[in-house]
Amino acid sequence: MTTVHIIDDDEALCELLGDYLRDNGFTVITSHDGTSGLATTLREQPDLVLLDVMLPGQSGFDVLRGLRQTSHVPVLMLTARGDEIDRVLGLELGADDYVGKPFSHRELVARIQAILRRLQPQTKTNVGALSMKSESFEARYYDQPLDLTAAEFRVLNILFERAGELVDKDLISREAFGRRLQQFDRHIDIHISHIRKKMAVINPTNCIKTVRGSGYQLLTQSS
Repeated sequence: MTTVHIIDDDEALCELLGDYLRDNGFTVITSHDGTSGLATTLREQPDLVLLDVMLPGQSGFDVLRGLRQTSHVPVLMLTARGDEIDRVLGLELGADDYVGKPFSHRELVARIQAILRRLQPQTKTNVGALSMKSESFEARYYDQPLDLTAAEFRVLNILFERAGELVDKDLISREAFGRRLQQFDRHIDIHISHIRKKMAVINPTNCIKTVRGSGYQLLTQSS
């Protein structure tokens, strides 16, 4: 679950906001001053920080400066102060977004989700004429469905994620099937052969290169 750390001296707001976030699937921790907020963030390493500007001890800006010395945790600033200079300062110090009080809880959750989506690693979905979606086990070649077995999909997806690189057959075996490649074991070669035949039905252009004695390479440009 995604952990959100609320740093705000308004305890009633923290309680209400915390309940709303928990209802939306988040784990919540809270701090009510800047000094403990900074220490707790560095110790607990939450997925995102909601940081008020006006705090006892250290201000939100001081906390943000301290965080950015060692941490890249996303920070969404909360403040009752609407001055543009405060917004600019927060962003220049490394805040990811800025929301002025009062705010809609629904909007705040949408802002949090947008920040977390931007930080998710982007995986490629196309290499040349091949596209793959690992979450739905979907593969297409020249925009035609590629009918692969589960094992064939795993083998091809390993090459897909390392497109342009020579991928050792032992690595393919370990990642796709959880076992080391044994001497005279040709199961990877057989899967590759089946994949090539299914691709050739759609288009005869070969996009998987064999490097004899080593492994296979998915070409970024079919040849």
